[in-house]
Amino acid sequence: MAARPYDIPEDPPDHARRDLPGGVQLYHLRPDGGIVLADREGSRELGPEREFLRFIDDGQFAHYLVGDAGTSPERPSNATVKLGVVGPRSAFTPHAHGGEHFVLSLGHAACGLYDPDRGRVAEVLLAPGMLIRIPEMMPHSFANRGDAPLTILAANTGYGIDHEDYAITAAEAEHRAGRRGPAPSAGIATATATATATDYRVLAAALRDIERAQQAHGIAGTTVRERLAARLRRVATALEVHR
Repeated sequence: MAARPYDIPEDPPDHARRDLPGGVQLYHLRPDGGIVLADREGSRELGPEREFLRFIDDGQFAHYLVGDAGTSPERPSNATVKLGVVGPRSAFTPHAHGGEHFVLSLGHAACGLYDPDRGRVAEVLLAPGMLIRIPEMMPHSFANRGDAPLTILAANTGYGIDHEDYAITAAEAEHRAGRRGPAPSAGIATATATATATDYRVLAAALRDIERAQQAHGIAGTTVRERLAARLRRVATALEVHR
């Protein structure tokens, strides 16, 4: 089948790959959600079938760039940095991280966050290229508003996805509250990942609030302008990533 004028090449340009020194890798984060990894030997598309780990929920995937799933305060790499793929029109189970969290969205996304000062759930809509910082132990849920897989770049301080404090869900917070009994009512705003400083009952309640907001309102959609911008972005990529 002949390529359409604005098809995005499946691989990085040959000249870019040939010019790479040994050991250097080039990632192409495509506007259609695909991820292509190239080095001097060749290129391949990364996907769920290989080199990806389950990312909190079924259907969501991660590929580590710095650190690994076993990163923790006892086995530190200072931070973990990973590529994530969020399924179309899907959201993560609300959770809180033991460390601060940075997410760069390469598509149209939304982040539901519990605002402890106002006592309500806030939704922040993200456009491609927006990066959001989420403080440690702040309840949140990241969602893909689009109809194609969404690539994100996520960085967490101190924790890999295998650590028990990487993603604390409402169910886990309720379990910890029951197991450990009353905790200091410092609230979420000042909570840390240590058991003595986190009020897991308050944390669980905030996470349940996000769950209820998701159930009531669903995942926000994209606007006509955003869908047009996505098409234009694919055209721009096809023109820029030329052979």
